Amino acid sequence: MPKVIYEKKGEVAYVTLNRPDAMNAIDQETHELLREIWQDFRDDDALGAAILTGAGEAAFCAGADLKTVIPAWHEANASFPRDKLHDGFGGITRGLHRIYKPIVAAVNGWALAAGFEMALACDIRIASEHARFGSFEIRRGFHHSDGGIVRLVNTCGVGLALEMVLTGEPLEAPAALARGLVSRVVPAGELMAAAEDTVARILRNDRRAVASAKETILDVVGRPLDDQLMVEALYGYAMYANPTVSSRLQRFYDKTDTGRAGKHETAL
Repeated sequence: MPKVIYEKKGEVAYVTLNRPDAMNAIDQETHELLREIWQDFRDDDALGAAILTGAGEAAFCAGADLKTVIPAWHEANASFPRDKLHDGFGGITRGLHRIYKPIVAAVNGWALAAGFEMALACDIRIASEHARFGSFEIRRGFHHSDGGIVRLVNTCGVGLALEMVLTGEPLEAPAALARGLVSRVVPAGELMAAAEDTVARILRNDRRAVASAKETILDVVGRPLDDQLMVEALYGYAMYANPTVSSRLQRFYDKTDTGRAGKHETAL
């Protein structure tokens, strides 16, 4: 069986970590497969969004396969950290983090260590009721190095980042929802349907607008307010030249746009 299952169904890419016997931990081969998969997803114009999940019920991803990865790290030379700057864990944590197509994480179980970082690198996280998140590296004498601290601060704030990273204690799904780490918590049997529903709501929208909105969000993080406002205005007003705006506005005026809520509700 492949260590990663990559399927294309219409506009959606399904990426499934497929090492359930190892809690979907990432060894070097799996890392390289993921990097190739995310490059293909980025470059395939037929695809508009992706869902990332793990095989089995126990784990989304338990992080790096320490039995194979740590020895290689110990043997690395002094240039190793610099070499890793454009080679983030599983591709999307760093190096391929500027894919502007949305990626939804369907977190089916434990998201640990670098697996937690991979979940954070996704744009939207939907959790099974059994999902748990852990930043356990501190117990082993090191800490996140593939975006875990950065994205946890950006997503949930300094308070949760300090709590999770310094204590090394896990966060269960209801607490993750309350702290803004995940968007929804659903029964395990409904996880993929919930992820697919979210993707369908993304794909009803214009591809260029979605990509620009994601780029805008990434580009305003950490900037001073005036810079944030300028970036948003520059990117946002440029979208009025998008060729689909006229037809989409007409459907709005006619009350026929897809997935409309309220008095003139339409199907998704």
